[in-house]
Amino acid sequence: MKLIMTPTSPFARKARIVMAEKRIEYESVVDNPWEADSRVSDYNPLGMVPVLVLDDNSTLFDSRVIVEYLDTVSPVSQLIPKDSRQRLSVRRWEALADGISDAAAAIFIEKKRPESQQSPEWIERQEKKVFLGVAAMAEELGDKSWCTGEFFNLSDIAAGCALGYLDLRHPAIEWRRTHPVLARLADKLSQRPSFKETLPPAA
Repeated sequence: MKLIMTPTSPFARKARIVMAEKRIEYESVVDNPWEADSRVSDYNPLGMVPVLVLDDNSTLFDSRVIVEYLDTVSPVSQLIPKDSRQRLSVRRWEALADGISDAAAAIFIEKKRPESQQSPEWIERQEKKVFLGVAAMAEELGDKSWCTGEFFNLSDIAAGCALGYLDLRHPAIEWRRTHPVLARLADKLSQRPSFKETLPPAA
């Protein structure tokens, strides 16, 4: 298998952490879809990473589809529960975390445009998503050991990737100070080899 990715993408990092936790071997191919010579669209018509290229050269894209597949190919460390209620809770957490990452990425991209072309209203709308999303994660986590209870799973991976992306691209957002329960979770996740190995390069 090959994973086409960029090291700073929180969605690619989610897939990479899942593969590390499940001990799945793969080849990592770095390809930035924003570069003129990018070949990402050859594998994903939407031109987005990550893309998982399977051994038969078929492709999977969107990180949620990729991690769903990966959880079925190795019995190690089941990350998505089979029980429907627990599964729904995990996927809800993933959707919330991915939404925060989406909004944070949208802000980053908008701020790369010339200042005269930026939309303050658009940025404010995305920032609201980030702030409300992070607050919702903190409330949901509460005093639990992990996002959905007593066991580490995909919900924790998704949350950790979203928070890590905020640290990377938006260090001015002081989520650790305002939501210490999330800081506790992030610190615990940072000790796992899968998170250490996939730490994105400094912005």
